[in-house]
Amino acid sequence: MTELTLGQQLPDRVFGPVTMTDIVRYQGASGDMNPMHHDDDLARSAGFPAAFSVGMLGAGWLAGYCTEHFGEDTVRRFRTRFTSVVYRGDELVASAAVARLFERDGEELVELAIALRKSDGSVVVEGAAEFVV
Repeated sequence: MTELTLGQQLPDRVFGPVTMTDIVRYQGASGDMNPMHHDDDLARSAGFPAAFSVGMLGAGWLAGYCTEHFGEDTVRRFRTRFTSVVYRGDELVASAAVARLFERDGEELVELAIALRKSDGSVVVEGAAEFVV
């Protein structure tokens, strides 16, 4: 990767549109078989318009987006917070900006402000991640 600067934006990456297959495959891999994520009738009975994605699926896509730029071995910290529900058909856009460049324990690090947004701009996952550079 080229030299990083404070405030620099990484190129966005689009995920989706989210499918039921994406959701159920993640459920199987994670062991989270909560039916709210694949049973539309149950989700509607709880007040949702349809079954919705597992929050950690979006966080996983965001982590993958970051490691595409810095590599898996460079991750030092990854925190996320879920802010909105994702439904089938949503297209998601991952973004990151350099929030801090610093040194800790002899390693040069970058802290990123990270977000996953729906195509309308609403944030569904936000957080911060640190990587060795």
